[in-house]
Amino acid sequence: MGNRTYSLKGMLVDVVEKRVFGAEIFVEGESVVRILPCEKVPDVYLMPGFVDAHVHIESSMLVPQEFARLAVQHGTVATVSDPHEIANVLGVEGIDFMVDNAATVPVKFNFGVPSCVPATSFETSGSVISSGEVDRLLDRGELKYMSEMMNFPGVVNGDREVWLKLAAAKKHKKPVDGHAPGLKGKELKKYADAGISTDHESTSIKEAVEKIKLGIKLQIREGSAAKNFDALWPVIDMYPDDVMLCTDDCHPDDLVEKHINDVVKRAIANGADLFNVLRAVSYNPIKHYVLNVGMLQQGDPADFIVVKDLTNFDVLDTYINGEKVFSDGKVLFNVHSFKNINNFNISFIDKVDISLISTGVRQKVMLAQDGDLYTPMEEISVFDKGSVIESRTDIDILKIVVVNRYRKAKPVVGLIKNFGLKHGAIAGSVAHDSHNIIAVGVSDEDIYKAINLVIKEKGGMVAKSGEKEYVLALPVAGLMSDKSGEVVAERYKKMNSIAKEWGSTLHAPYMTLSFMALLVIPQLKIGDLGLFDGKRFELTSLSE
Repeated sequence: MGNRTYSLKGMLVDVVEKRVFGAEIFVEGESVVRILPCEKVPDVYLMPGFVDAHVHIESSMLVPQEFARLAVQHGTVATVSDPHEIANVLGVEGIDFMVDNAATVPVKFNFGVPSCVPATSFETSGSVISSGEVDRLLDRGELKYMSEMMNFPGVVNGDREVWLKLAAAKKHKKPVDGHAPGLKGKELKKYADAGISTDHESTSIKEAVEKIKLGIKLQIREGSAAKNFDALWPVIDMYPDDVMLCTDDCHPDDLVEKHINDVVKRAIANGADLFNVLRAVSYNPIKHYVLNVGMLQQGDPADFIVVKDLTNFDVLDTYINGEKVFSDGKVLFNVHSFKNINNFNISFIDKVDISLISTGVRQKVMLAQDGDLYTPMEEISVFDKGSVIESRTDIDILKIVVVNRYRKAKPVVGLIKNFGLKHGAIAGSVAHDSHNIIAVGVSDEDIYKAINLVIKEKGGMVAKSGEKEYVLALPVAGLMSDKSGEVVAERYKKMNSIAKEWGSTLHAPYMTLSFMALLVIPQLKIGDLGLFDGKRFELTSLSE
């Protein structure tokens, strides 16, 4: 490895000096040792590899090494990865699993220390990471930053534990990622003044600019779940030094087809400046997080890609630390076997456990929205006080259920609109952020059986309608598969198509379902301790 020596010619895209010129680059071992201008070069472009500035690897349903195998095909050489999904399930053991698994492949996964395990005190997670534990973890060199501070009310209102975590990040001189949907004015200033340095939750230029002016860098999110690129891409040229691009949550069917390269392509097609876009996926995150990732400068690690042109960014070759890891459509490194880890501690539930009697004349309903994590609340008067609450497909109101997977507890039942199922039920153990079991369906019979199928598998996504049942097993923490990315992607697509065949009108039904328990995104959500009003930041009741 250290004796590797070679040179390459092409049009070099210099994101530091903002120029494109013919060059020959010389690589020795893991580094670029010399760059010589050339007049006659092949008709290809040499450029820094892409960096995803904020991603939860677990959301791909793949372990890091398998994520890496797909990502290098799209020119990704590094990620800034928040392992808080698995940390909410398994704590430090989960973080260690991600770090160790990632270390078996060339992609440079830069993991952070989760700041919100659990995300709130209004749900049950599989683990708790205290401020003391955060301090100890931040002392580890391979953990580069403190992950998104989702508890923005805690920051603004001076929660002691939250502020101890912020102090630990400052002590270790590591940046703090933010998560502040809709926060503005004096509260946003308090949040920024606390040392929060990034945010990926902006949905409008106005919101993004207010945050940037307070010193918070914008991460434009274009993931499988939330898509904010179309609304925010002009900010790339407005504030080029303060923008990064990220996916946040990238599901396997998307990752097979594309990654950050697609966002770059779209930004260029929209007319954004070439260097502003490329710096948003290389220079800016590398400098902000102090990453050991090269930018095709003399002395840098040899992390770069070869592309056909600067419009489509079709990747011909990917190099990491001087090693060619992808070429001619083939990945050139192996993945390895590993031991699954998990945390599932409950037995099957009964149908009666999810039966519900209305305690009031009005019911609160969460409104699912395609491609948006925000769920408005609607109040209806459909079930009389004392009557049995059941799904009503005629008005598209279905029962939604959350079951604690870490200890035996009574299931929580709510109502949801816009899911569209006409029969059957779907369920899964991916339910951000504590990853309890979540299900939605038409009949109590199918709902409880779908939940039991998830319990039987100790994690996964399932669909159940009468005798028909379909399963995507996720045996690694109930979040990730131990199969190849292509197999998982195909199965995931099949699961979504089944939900659509059964009537769902959503683009990605399972993805939408997984975010219905994300209490930190307003307005009405559901957790294992009850319905939650995200605007008031308190538990609430279904019927009034």
